[in-house]
Amino acid sequence: MASDPVAIGMPQGGSAPAQPPLPSSAIGGEAPMVPSLPQRQPFFEDKNRAFWILQSIGWGGYFILRILSGIANSQSFAFVIHNVLLTATGYSMTLLMASAFRRLIRMVPLITWTVSIAIVVLAAAAFSAIETWSVATFVHPGFKPQGIGFLGGILLEFAILAAWSALYYGINYYLMLEKQTDQLQHLEHQASAAQLAMLRYQLNPHFLFNTLNSISTLVLLKQTERANAMLSRLSSFLRYTLVNEPTGQVTVMQEVETLKLYLEIEKMRFEDRLRPHFHIDPVAVRARMPSLLLQPLVENAIKYAVTPQEKGADISVDARKVGDRLLLTVSDTGLGAEGFGFGTGQPSTGVGLANIRDRLAQAYGADHRFETQTNRSGGFGVVIEIPFQTETEVKT
Repeated sequence: MASDPVAIGMPQGGSAPAQPPLPSSAIGGEAPMVPSLPQRQPFFEDKNRAFWILQSIGWGGYFILRILSGIANSQSFAFVIHNVLLTATGYSMTLLMASAFRRLIRMVPLITWTVSIAIVVLAAAAFSAIETWSVATFVHPGFKPQGIGFLGGILLEFAILAAWSALYYGINYYLMLEKQTDQLQHLEHQASAAQLAMLRYQLNPHFLFNTLNSISTLVLLKQTERANAMLSRLSSFLRYTLVNEPTGQVTVMQEVETLKLYLEIEKMRFEDRLRPHFHIDPVAVRARMPSLLLQPLVENAIKYAVTPQEKGADISVDARKVGDRLLLTVSDTGLGAEGFGFGTGQPSTGVGLANIRDRLAQAYGADHRFETQTNRSGGFGVVIEIPFQTETEVKT
């Protein structure tokens, strides 16, 4: 059975402003230490270590396969010496090749591949000559190779060294591409975070101008107590905005508490003309959402619904869970879309609706819905639909 919504009323008169929950770091508290399991280091985190492991495994496997081949063909102990020499030769040659490839990999492709192929050919010729000499010395002492006969095994050695080179370049190009991808993702994240911060910081000057203007008016009218009360509530609201990261998320309940702080300030200006109402589904209070997402919508409702009407207006903020989505609605009993200047050519000085659209696009991409509507009673409303995520789901 669905839970009934909870109606959250505004404090009356000069009651102390409600303050949203603050993170433990803001009040000097420390989160309990939770022991974590040791994380395994990625294999290629240390490229030097990974190279030596792969080099040793590769040439170790080469030696074992050749020994097994010799056993199958009933070779003598001299064949073992022959294979030890070949393995040591291949191991040493590929170390020299790796030293050259490490420099070539950063050059233009034409130079890289031309010089690399030349190195593999020369190394294969040298390897073949050493193998032929070793066969004549340890395996078949009566064999007397001459001249080009020392290159009899060059095709096999070229295939082995070419395969080694392909693996070397393949692994290193993959690691370079992965590093560039990580850097690009990091830069994109920084750009997205900077844009979100910029959008959030647009709200404060706009809101501060209106509030400080009201305080200035109260001071000129010598209404000192009301001016002090408004300053106190303004400081509470700004304290919240400073504690929370511009790109961070808060729970629906924290967002509601912030709106209550804001509305307490505005209620000092409009008194009974401003009638806020909150209807929050108990299941929705723990959902996460971008901080200060609803404040510009409420500010617009005050500007275009409460201010123009002598009787003021009601402003309703609703939050509920619908399936796996969080549905947020801000509506008023003002003049509707016409009151907002839509279709009338009246210029808007606020950053509200465009700001919210941009922030939602940055935070959720296409996975959100933002709609404006005219209520049946003639007022204006904004509907926002985003994924329902709790703190645990956001972290994972």
